[in-house]
Amino acid sequence: MDFDFTDDQISLRDAVARWVEKGFGFERRHALAKAGGHTRAVYGELADLGLAGLVIAPDRGGLGFGAIEAMVVMEELGRGLVNAPYAAGALVAPAIMATAPEALQTAWLPRMASGEALVVLAHQERAARYRLDQVTTRATEAADGSWSIDGAKSLVPAGDEADAFIVPAHSAHGIRLFLVERAAAQVRGYPTQDGGRAAELTLKDAPAQLINAEGQLVLERAVDVGIAAVCAEGVGLMERLTAMTAEYLNTRKQFGVAIGSFQALRHRIADVKMQLELGRSMSYFASMKLGEPVAQRRRALSQAKLQLGNSMRYVGQQCVQMHGGIGVTDEYAGSHYFKRLTMLEMAYGDTLHHLGEVSTRMQDTAGVFA
Repeated sequence: MDFDFTDDQISLRDAVARWVEKGFGFERRHALAKAGGHTRAVYGELADLGLAGLVIAPDRGGLGFGAIEAMVVMEELGRGLVNAPYAAGALVAPAIMATAPEALQTAWLPRMASGEALVVLAHQERAARYRLDQVTTRATEAADGSWSIDGAKSLVPAGDEADAFIVPAHSAHGIRLFLVERAAAQVRGYPTQDGGRAAELTLKDAPAQLINAEGQLVLERAVDVGIAAVCAEGVGLMERLTAMTAEYLNTRKQFGVAIGSFQALRHRIADVKMQLELGRSMSYFASMKLGEPVAQRRRALSQAKLQLGNSMRYVGQQCVQMHGGIGVTDEYAGSHYFKRLTMLEMAYGDTLHHLGEVSTRMQDTAGVFA
């Protein structure tokens, strides 16, 4: 199997890397986090590069790229520790909006592709425990065909900076997906531990537009897109944190020699690099499986998230420990990589959740990946 990137994919990666180097140093990221994590302006800069429309069809104003290009971009954003709701706004939401009626696509996708509109998925509920079929939010259809929604959603990414939300809700015919504009919702935003923002969303008789009646299937596909994005970002984060740690081991001295010469630390950094490569291979696996039939795709994405969860936790913890006390100081970039890795481990289902998903879906394969 050929794992080499095409010339276009390499050019895309280099363009993102150049922007990160010139426009998003750690000092800027640190200042944004200390100011509360508002990053709509950063998202706008990514949109100026054309990245907000990366996976949106060209006839809707986008670039029309696919899962591998999205993976390339997310890896570079991870390396740069870029604090912006890119995956939520430019990858997950377009995957759902592409299934909407023509009028909704015409009204929203070009604005999403240009970065003018930020639309995010608001699917998490307090008692759901990552299960996508556990939805208490209710949708009611009026006699004239209009819809209204009542319920609450938690941990909505960049919720107080978004222009609209994609909301799964139960109707008389099962789970459906709706678009709710910001003005129709009560939004309470707050900073997150990794320097970003999230929000609690309360909907009381909120006007909504129907996106898709096959809500469960479309939601699962969108969450799988999110998982693949998280995996790729995690690889970028781990790669940069590992490089920082190796540099520290070769610079920090004790007893007149670099601590990187100590056998115990050499073994630990070797184990870290092994976990990084395990994570990278499963990230590739996740992105390549996004086009598979539902059963194979869902199993593959849970397998990938399980491995990435283990790898991100191991790499983050080991690298912080090898740094010593400086590894947890707010002024040092390594601590921010560690916090972001910890947050990603819980995104779209934590490691224990996906262990259960993998176990359930591998009964016919005796544990052999297919």
